[in-house]
Amino acid sequence: MQFTSELRLDDGVFEREFTLGEIPGTLWTPESAAPTPLVLMAHNNGLPKADSRLVARARYTAARGYAVATIDAAGCGARPRSAADEQARADLRRAMQAGEPVDEIFESFIGPLVEKAAPEWRTTLDALLALPEIDGPVGYSGWTALGIRLAVAEPRIAAAGFFAGGYVPRAQREEARQVTIPLLFLLQWDDEGNPRQRALDLFDAFGTKEKTLHANLGGHTGTPWFELEDGGRFLGRHLK
Repeated sequence: MQFTSELRLDDGVFEREFTLGEIPGTLWTPESAAPTPLVLMAHNNGLPKADSRLVARARYTAARGYAVATIDAAGCGARPRSAADEQARADLRRAMQAGEPVDEIFESFIGPLVEKAAPEWRTTLDALLALPEIDGPVGYSGWTALGIRLAVAEPRIAAAGFFAGGYVPRAQREEARQVTIPLLFLLQWDDEGNPRQRALDLFDAFGTKEKTLHANLGGHTGTPWFELEDGGRFLGRHLK
């Protein structure tokens, strides 16, 4: 892992850009000199790590005593996408404009995106936990499809917060039954891109005995800010 820049922000959080082979990432850490728990914060379905909503959540979380990291995994952000991915996205735009079914199109590129992203996140986790300022336990926050795969494959993740928005491939819907860590699941009741019943069925499928559903009125990007406070309490129960 090579750090390429460091910036001290107004809230006392340090923001560092890094590269790990071909993987670009950002790490936010609090001022405390003591080793801190780690939160992996993933953005949905290929958005960049510099997405403003993700950065705001990361800074808020880091200011409360956590190291927070995100990356642009393969096919995400500015990372190159395959010709098949680009074709699938073009097909998706066309189908949505025409009011046609889109599940199979989502499946064709979200599924492979998860398969490529998960190993890079695990490689990044190895490197982060080798840093002296970071200690366990590890939490996860963000993209549900990727989070399910990591929660099943990565025993170092102790708790996770998932955003219900976004398509979850069939493979991850099946894997949800194997998820046994504590979960906080955030659902926007009027999410225009994610059928409510599908999200409720996914919540029901999670195998953990400790899962909490928070549902709020509003569309896909309308998650209330106070959910960050509740998310902080959730992380505190399981990571500190």
